Amino acid sequence: MHRVRLALTAMLVAALTIGSVAQAQEFVEPQGDHSTADTAIQNFELKLPGIDKYQQRDRSEDTDEAGIREIPVIARLTKDGAPIGEGLEWRVFAEFVGPDGRLPLVTKASGGSPALRVAPGTYFVNAAFGHADVTRKIVVPDTGAIGEQAFVLHAGGLMLDAVAGDHTKIPADELSFSIYRQTEDGTAGKEHDAKADRTLVARNVPPEKLIRLAAGTYHVVSDYGHYNAVIGADIRVEAGKMTRATIQHRAAALTLKLVAKPGGEGIANTAWSILTQAGDVVGESVGAYASLVLAEGNYTAVARNKGHIYERDFKVEPGKNREVEVLLDQSEDADKE
Repeated sequence: MHRVRLALTAMLVAALTIGSVAQAQEFVEPQGDHSTADTAIQNFELKLPGIDKYQQRDRSEDTDEAGIREIPVIARLTKDGAPIGEGLEWRVFAEFVGPDGRLPLVTKASGGSPALRVAPGTYFVNAAFGHADVTRKIVVPDTGAIGEQAFVLHAGGLMLDAVAGDHTKIPADELSFSIYRQTEDGTAGKEHDAKADRTLVARNVPPEKLIRLAAGTYHVVSDYGHYNAVIGADIRVEAGKMTRATIQHRAAALTLKLVAKPGGEGIANTAWSILTQAGDVVGESVGAYASLVLAEGNYTAVARNKGHIYERDFKVEPGKNREVEVLLDQSEDADKE
């Protein structure tokens, strides 16, 4: 049974906002064939840019000679949170659909509190922060003050990592994540390749990368290697907080080699096939050494060299990376696992 360890670091996201440290503790229920989850809370002292950058001049009555007005805008992660200082993308769309069936883009800007310059009229203004966004309809008058327009994203952050077994570190280049948004009925698919109603938010996410997401529950799929070491878990992202999740793979990295004697060098031009106990092919390769990651279980290594076939059964244990030797003298292999 797979297990998932989730270390939920409840904190205002350092790259996202300014505020006091918040704490939360939550049980995260894994999906599929994984059954337990442990939670731990860590606090961090945030060092963030000063708030002066958000205190810009009053542009509420700015109008140039062409009648262009400026809309003062800010965005927050939560209703009571501080303004977001960077990483925002702003887009202003016309009120009515164009010939192509889309709302025409009027202008766009980047940053925490940019100048959105438009002619008087009605617009849809979208504020995007990573994979979280919110859209508001705003009316810009011909004259008079334009009040500050505040956008609340209800967003947080998610940072992912994984280990093999209890604590074996997985190389970053062997690990990737896909993040799916839960469907309205609360499901996100039971298998990695399930044809279920779920929305892909981000794929090929590397470990330790902060992903900005709207608050809610997500289904995270972790791929270790390129074969069958795949695990999934449901993780909840809270607004104004960062969730750190460490997923535990029941898998190990192996190197297979065909040798003339124990401890010998691998024999070149060997074709490899890895089979499950049921006889299904998990992976194939050619070379003196076959390096691969496999989920926990029992397998058979089949080596073909110069018209001869050599086999060896072996067992994969979580986090126990090792070499598996297949001997030319099969009578010696019979004494091994």
